[in-house]
Amino acid sequence: MKKSFLYLSGLLALALVVTVVLQQSTLYKPLALATAVCFALGLAAVPSLKGYQYTAWIVSAVVAGMIYPEAFKNWGSINLRDKTLILVIIQLVMFGMGTHMSLKDFKGIASTGKGVLVGLFCHFSVMPLMGLLLTKIFHFEPEIAAGIILIGSCSSGLASNVMVYLAKANLVLSVIVTAMATLMAPLLTPLLMKTFAGTLIQIKFVDMMLEIVKIVLVPIGAALLHDYLKRATTVQKRNIYIIAVLAAAWIACMVIFLQKNISDAAVLQSINLSGFFAGAIIAGVQYNWLHKKFPALDQIMPLISMCGIIYFTTVTTAAGRDNLLKVGLLLFVASVIHNTAGYFFGYWLSRLFGIDKNSSRTIAFEVGLQNGGMASGIAGSMGKLGTVGLAPAVFSPWMNISGSILANYWRKRPVDNDKKNDETK
Repeated sequence: MKKSFLYLSGLLALALVVTVVLQQSTLYKPLALATAVCFALGLAAVPSLKGYQYTAWIVSAVVAGMIYPEAFKNWGSINLRDKTLILVIIQLVMFGMGTHMSLKDFKGIASTGKGVLVGLFCHFSVMPLMGLLLTKIFHFEPEIAAGIILIGSCSSGLASNVMVYLAKANLVLSVIVTAMATLMAPLLTPLLMKTFAGTLIQIKFVDMMLEIVKIVLVPIGAALLHDYLKRATTVQKRNIYIIAVLAAAWIACMVIFLQKNISDAAVLQSINLSGFFAGAIIAGVQYNWLHKKFPALDQIMPLISMCGIIYFTTVTTAAGRDNLLKVGLLLFVASVIHNTAGYFFGYWLSRLFGIDKNSSRTIAFEVGLQNGGMASGIAGSMGKLGTVGLAPAVFSPWMNISGSILANYWRKRPVDNDKKNDETK
């Protein structure tokens, strides 16, 4: 079946070329989308290209958004760029990522402390600074430029863990750096945005910090609670269940009494945030219960995350189609430079700090690969998917392609195990 789709994509590509030459605009649009979708479906038939299937789906999303922009702005009365809808979807994406994290991931901090510090330093310095430099070089419009700085200021995503695994580098270090960068993002991302993008767009530090807490910490906290419950004793589970009941009561109290009777904005904001954390407890408990009934659920969640990111890519492309037609090529060039700089400086700064080669490769991935889903979610919460959200939409596909290429290159050139611990700069 997969090979059939691959062959079909080739035939559709030929038909597409013919319709473009003949200028049959009514035909080339559906043919272009069908070619992209069939290629994404059939790519898994080629073992060496299977790792690029997710990227092919992202490309399909871009094609759909560019060709049929109006179809991905509103579905009936539903605004696909609605902030609440975007928040729910990005929370699902982050929860799906969180189900592949574990509390055990944090236990290796003591043994990898230096590598973690170097990785975090490189990640939150190289990428936002490179983003700022690129905005000065290419002179993008302010909101598009802010998007480049935004994706450079976000944490690394789970894609870095996958690439490190493929490259046979230091996976333990990768998981810890990703986890720590994610936990630090609510503070560092708005701080970096305020510092480097504050003159481009209005950055409300506290508001952005709270949005990132909702986008990142709340869903990942729910996923980690699920991980805790998988190993918890009967007494520990009972205590969590009691807390979940109290959390549900708190949410009911918020809805019925508090929100209607409190007018102070700061107090109301704090209460709403507490409601999100209460919801995380309930979600973690409910998901753990579902996981017991359907053990394969953890394997399905990454697919749900992928679908969520494809949704963001499609909607963002549709919203920013006109801007992409103007600056899409320059944005792609910027993404290549930004991403390459992350790999280069991540690796060589690590070597400069005395990190071994295998761990330096890990840090290169952690620095070069950003969390595009998180950046899209922040852009959506700001109501600027069509401008600030463009950079994440363009950068994400290239990061997956380049990461896969570099991972396979390093996989074929493993570090000598006998020298890993004895290397010098």
